[in-house]
Amino acid sequence: MLASRPMSPPEPVTPPGPVTVRQGPPETAAPRFRGRVLALGEPGERYERLTGILRSSGYEVSGASPGDVARQFGRSSPDAIVALHGEGEGPGAVREVRELPAGRAVPLLMVTADGGPHGVAEVLRDGADDCVQESAGPVELSARIDAKLRRVPVPVESLSVDPRTGLYSAPHFLAEADREMRRPLPRTGVLAVVGVVETDALEARLGTGVRREVSERLAGVAERLGGICDRLGRDENGHLLLLIPGVDEETAVRGLREFANSVAGTRFVVADENVRLTPAIGWTALSECTDGAQAVGRATDAVAEAAGHADLRPVRYAPWMSGESGRRRSLLGALRPLLSAVSPVLTLLLGVGVPLLIYQRLYELGWDVISSAYWVVVSGLLLSAGLIVVECLFSLDAPARPESPAEPYPTASAVIAAYLPNEAATIVDTVESFLRLDYPGELEIVLAYNTPHPLPVEDTLREMAAREPRLVLLPVPGSTSKAQNVNAAVTSVRGEFVGIFDADHHPAPDAFQHAWHWLSNGYDVVQGHCVVRNGGSSWIAGTVAVEFEAIYAVSHPGRTRLYGFGVFGGSNGFWRTDLLARTRMHASMLTEDIDSTMRALNEGARFAVDRTLVSRELAPTMLRPLWNQRARWAQGWLQVSLKYLWRGLRSPRFTARQKTGLFVLLGWREVQPWLTLQILPVLIHSVLREGGLGQVDWAVPVCVLAVLFTMSAGVVQAAFAWRLAVPELRLRRRWFWRYLFVTTVFYTHFKNIVARQAHVKEALGERNWRVTPRAAKEMRRS
Repeated sequence: MLASRPMSPPEPVTPPGPVTVRQGPPETAAPRFRGRVLALGEPGERYERLTGILRSSGYEVSGASPGDVARQFGRSSPDAIVALHGEGEGPGAVREVRELPAGRAVPLLMVTADGGPHGVAEVLRDGADDCVQESAGPVELSARIDAKLRRVPVPVESLSVDPRTGLYSAPHFLAEADREMRRPLPRTGVLAVVGVVETDALEARLGTGVRREVSERLAGVAERLGGICDRLGRDENGHLLLLIPGVDEETAVRGLREFANSVAGTRFVVADENVRLTPAIGWTALSECTDGAQAVGRATDAVAEAAGHADLRPVRYAPWMSGESGRRRSLLGALRPLLSAVSPVLTLLLGVGVPLLIYQRLYELGWDVISSAYWVVVSGLLLSAGLIVVECLFSLDAPARPESPAEPYPTASAVIAAYLPNEAATIVDTVESFLRLDYPGELEIVLAYNTPHPLPVEDTLREMAAREPRLVLLPVPGSTSKAQNVNAAVTSVRGEFVGIFDADHHPAPDAFQHAWHWLSNGYDVVQGHCVVRNGGSSWIAGTVAVEFEAIYAVSHPGRTRLYGFGVFGGSNGFWRTDLLARTRMHASMLTEDIDSTMRALNEGARFAVDRTLVSRELAPTMLRPLWNQRARWAQGWLQVSLKYLWRGLRSPRFTARQKTGLFVLLGWREVQPWLTLQILPVLIHSVLREGGLGQVDWAVPVCVLAVLFTMSAGVVQAAFAWRLAVPELRLRRRWFWRYLFVTTVFYTHFKNIVARQAHVKEALGERNWRVTPRAAKEMRRS
């Protein structure tokens, strides 16, 4: 085709002087026409030499300066572009060419004065198709131009399928999506877009080619899983595009979850680095979109939401994500503040008023069910007390920690999750306590934190990090929860296992060493013993200190031995990094620790509980912070129960023994606070039926024995807590006596009230996270 173009006579060539580009011998005849070339560069001696060589070699040459390329393309389309690189020229011109639709597929060669490998690599990364050194002769320059004219470069985006990866280019993927949109209704299936949370950081460190490489790694996982999608594509931002037609949404989302977990659990080699990737998946239903562009746009908006949580859950598009429409305020949403304010009254109406009306109405109809109701309540109280006693007995023979590790001590990582405005007074002491840890292997300490505004303590932390290479500061922009901080840290840690801690914890010096004894002997997660270190600050802190001994020294070990599984309590827990990377934490759950426990257990993970693995923390010192903390815990446990109880009872993964434990842990604990309240409507109905308080026989022997047994369970638990407590707390006998009295008179009822309130709040959809204030007062004798 080029030979058919009319030849134009060569223009005179400037006589060569001392030039860098070597010229061949003078031509004896007019050179044959080879094609149109646009010479791109700033006017000057180098530019004149270049245009002269091109013309003498037979090319029709037009010229342009950087910034003038578009206008030159409007006049005529060149067959190739040769541009000067160096002295400020080059990269901007390449981008200018490639931004033009007509310039994307034009061969672009750079003539560079930098002959080193770094300079050539830089030129090629900028988007050039070839690079020739300025010292090369006209023959080599012509040969390179001719080679590109014979095999014109075609951008991958212009191909239907990338020949190297098998991925559709964005335009062709959209065409495939449009074809699906034209199918008659009902139309099923979804379109998903997958981003990677770490892409920007990887690109800043490893270069622009990372985006393509990351999308290729993701595509490899999707192909290995098989069946997750019908067609795969890639957009210009490095997102992986997935078209999943012909399936219901539940099946599609299940496949996307499997894909996300597989990606998160794999270590990838990207630009010769071993990295973890966090997929952020957004999706939309094909039936809700009119064309492929709209579907991709909506799914991409959902990716941004998924990336903020980094918890591996695919996020469905909602209109508010792109501002298409505001969130509709339902009637319940409008009434929620009022209903929340009167939730104590609602709790009494639901727990006392409604049952009393039912008893009264049934009695009027001739059905006296009060005796049955009474024995149901008493039996429930006896069952709760019996479970406490059994857990205490089983805690005595909890498995001992293996004396030695089965494998050498690997690199370990400590992740401290902090909300700095709340932790500013304690975080420096916490970090210093971690720097004093005694671990035989390498230990890195990652402080993953969020803060709405800069704080002076950040300067102190940066100074500490400059002095101590083991300390890594990891700000998490946009984070609003501990879960997001942990999720951000898990992809960057180097350790084979990770210890997770709240920002007020001071672990024992040998904590990581002893945790590895468990993990190297077949366990996946180890929960340690959280000890309150400010119990002397107030009677509330002292009560919580004893309660924590009852939980971590008695209940956790006893329950683990009784039912065959343990739980992660949110802090002072040690995970194998690969498992944590696959599991993550879900910020939408108020007890993200129990939620992650259930998902890990469903994978078959083994949990150990070790009461000798001690970490000391701060307890609330006032009633309102304690209320807020326990309300969040209670509501979070309810969320987990609603989400996992029925699923766990049906799962073939769990044994009958474990299912019994799940029923007690997730089912009975939610029923018990309401069951204890039922004694009130039962007694009120009995008094009304008998005609007054004096007409009721209160001294029924069986009832008296039931009350005594129920109260004795608290005594047994307090005694076991003292017996198994850490040495410094065993010295505080007065705290245990006070705990026994406070629990009997007040604290048990307090926790039941909190639990019932939490149920009402969850029903109303109120899920606010109230941060527990920290107070770093030292424990004193009392």
